[in-house]
Amino acid sequence: MSHYKSNLRDLEFNLFEYNKTQQFMGHGPFSQMDEASAREILREVEKVAKGIIAESFEDSDRIPLQLENGDVTLPPAVRKSIEAFYSGEWHRLELPESLGGYGATPSLRWASLEMICGANPSVAFYIFGTFIAMIIDSLGTEEQKRLYVRPMLERHWGGTMVLTEPDAGSDVGAGRTKARHVSGDVYELEGVKRFITNGDFDGPENIVHLVLARPEGAQAGTKGLSLFIVPKFWMNADGTIGDRNGAVVTNVEKKMGIKGSATCELTLGENIPCRGLLVGEAHDGIAQMFHVIEHARMFVGLKSMTTLSTAYFNALDYAKERVQGADMKQMMDKNAPRVPIIRHPDVRRMLMLQKSHAEGLRALAFRTARVQDQLAVETDPEKRKQLELLNDLFLPMVKGYGSEKVYELLSLSLQIFGGSGYCQDYPIEQYIRDQKIDTLYEGTTHIQALDLTFRKIARDQGATLRIIVSEIMQLLEKQAGGAELETERKLLKEGLAETQGMLMTMLGFMGKSVYYIGLNANRLLESLSEVVIGFLLLDHAVVAQEKLASATGDDVAFYKGKIESAKFFLRTVMPEIAARKRLVESTTLDIVEMDDAVFG
Repeated sequence: MSHYKSNLRDLEFNLFEYNKTQQFMGHGPFSQMDEASAREILREVEKVAKGIIAESFEDSDRIPLQLENGDVTLPPAVRKSIEAFYSGEWHRLELPESLGGYGATPSLRWASLEMICGANPSVAFYIFGTFIAMIIDSLGTEEQKRLYVRPMLERHWGGTMVLTEPDAGSDVGAGRTKARHVSGDVYELEGVKRFITNGDFDGPENIVHLVLARPEGAQAGTKGLSLFIVPKFWMNADGTIGDRNGAVVTNVEKKMGIKGSATCELTLGENIPCRGLLVGEAHDGIAQMFHVIEHARMFVGLKSMTTLSTAYFNALDYAKERVQGADMKQMMDKNAPRVPIIRHPDVRRMLMLQKSHAEGLRALAFRTARVQDQLAVETDPEKRKQLELLNDLFLPMVKGYGSEKVYELLSLSLQIFGGSGYCQDYPIEQYIRDQKIDTLYEGTTHIQALDLTFRKIARDQGATLRIIVSEIMQLLEKQAGGAELETERKLLKEGLAETQGMLMTMLGFMGKSVYYIGLNANRLLESLSEVVIGFLLLDHAVVAQEKLASATGDDVAFYKGKIESAKFFLRTVMPEIAARKRLVESTTLDIVEMDDAVFG
């Protein structure tokens, strides 16, 4: 039986009942797509995910990767999953029609990827070459596109993003990798890169790296970095594959989790020259790479959310089957019948925390995806700019809050299994190990919090944030949900007010010391994310109320579940924001001013 337990019903609710993404289908870049086709695609992807993709989940963790002479060999089951993904032409979901794609909306692409990620995240990383090809198609010169885009797509080449170095992790601008101009758009690169996801793997005849390096004479910091196309094998001018290039994997990291994904040290130009092409013949590396980084941040947030979702359903099934102890009302009666643990109040509390957060994080991810749908069809420059800013505002919440909260909640998934959850008989312990990395790469949680505070809120004086606040206030003012959701509306209003107060206090701190922001940015990220999720869950509940009147079969329980998720989340989570606000208001700089020796 597959470890992966999908939630296709909630995906369809988010796409078609709440966000109405079908309105973007049938015209413009999505002219080939319609709602019926989209639903069929999701059903078929679910089958692939639960089948051939999920089958390699355990092997990806338990069969070590092999590195020999710079080449990485995957466990056979992982290789089989990747091949099945491509043989089914599922990579075409990500492509525009102009590149042979199916014309899927971003929201449909992310929905499909949610299921692939949930089934085996390592496999989901190995299909990154499709996106790298799209970046080259968007930013490269005509010659660069001719040499790389079609071969990458038609022959299923790998692709990576290469930023990190041993002494330049979060501080990307400290990178030392050098680029020496040879001729035209050709450069030779020298340096060592680290933590490169899927820097090499067997199967594709070539792997294309997008590498940040500093050309000779360029300024320090991120502005001096340029982006280069660096293939494993050089491409000849006639389109044939040439000699081995000097980008060689010299180590594969031994990791806590997601072991099936080859996290590599990539050495450039050590024994043979490492040639690269300056992307678009423009020295604009960090801006170009941010197209990749933003995609990766959305991916990571989605990966975390889907891991929590499948963990929850595994825990739910176990709680229904595991008989242990008597009902609390009869716990003193030795002869009382034993009950499934789902009857115990604390187990129900833990289950509902997982359910409401999994649904809430999905709501946040697909509200963001809807913005991307809108952006793809919008032609008005001012409206496009607003949508871009809105997408940017959501991303730290999707990635930063999502990854941090999921790691916390996965411990509850395991807790429900008791000691069995600590064993490899169940997938939860691997879920936890595979997910922890999500809080670290593509910008740690605190980097996401600082990004949200400074770049996404303070920089435009909260103008973009006010778009979301306005939506929340409209929901509250029209008393959506009626009497049944009156308590929840009140709690959302209070949570919003507390978060706004927290933000005003932090903005006031900026004139005193930036350290105040450093001590409190995570609290703002957490609180704002929870307000937005609370709003979305409440709005979902309103839709569910309307649908419930005519619902039949399984939909009755589904819509009731949506309403209960909103109630539980708002009643449980919103009151915690007030405590955070008090912590922000009482912040001192004692901890940053004390002598380092105090830490012992």
